[in-house]
Amino acid sequence: MTYSGAVKVGGPADVHELQDLMISKVAVGPMDNNAYLLRCRATDQQLLIDAAAEAATLLRLIGDDGIASVVTTHRHGDHWQALEEVVAATGARTYAGRDDAEGIPVETRVPVADGDTISFGHITLTARHLVGHTPGSIALVYDDPHGHPHVFTGDCLFPGGVGNTHQDPQAFARLIDDVETKIFAPLPDETWVYPGHGNDTSLGAERPHLAEWRARGW
Repeated sequence: MTYSGAVKVGGPADVHELQDLMISKVAVGPMDNNAYLLRCRATDQQLLIDAAAEAATLLRLIGDDGIASVVTTHRHGDHWQALEEVVAATGARTYAGRDDAEGIPVETRVPVADGDTISFGHITLTARHLVGHTPGSIALVYDDPHGHPHVFTGDCLFPGGVGNTHQDPQAFARLIDDVETKIFAPLPDETWVYPGHGNDTSLGAERPHLAEWRARGW
């Protein structure tokens, strides 16, 4: 089946099969968050992005192979409600942005800065620090050697705009600057975007609207 990225709370995961990596996307309640399980096809090692909620759902998705790591994209509570239970069950190493780690009540074993890499199996993700939605939000870029890049943006980039900056003009300016310079500038239109809530998109679909987003201020 073709991957669409359209998932619903209580429904099945949707699986994006790349040559070296399998990406399983699942929606969890009560705030309709996305969680992403990444599996290295060569080694079967796994990494989870955002243990948002519904630990039982996430642990079923993870299965008996466990996870090597769990990355929290930012410190907002809807992205780590299941983190303590998932880490207790799997022993996974925890990662989060250096400037958000203190706001996450589960210890971050590896604080992450801009440009740092996170590896599992034969897969490497590159962190991009994006300021504005929170001080330490990170996006994770997988540069597929067999195709286009894939980026997990947390709550910093969605179809139709950047993340919520709570009507703070300075925070909005910083976030859209970071998203433009660290995501849109270096990555091609074909880049697949996996956000923290809702449907997926691509940089090509969103790039024509950057000036519009700046003009409206959100």
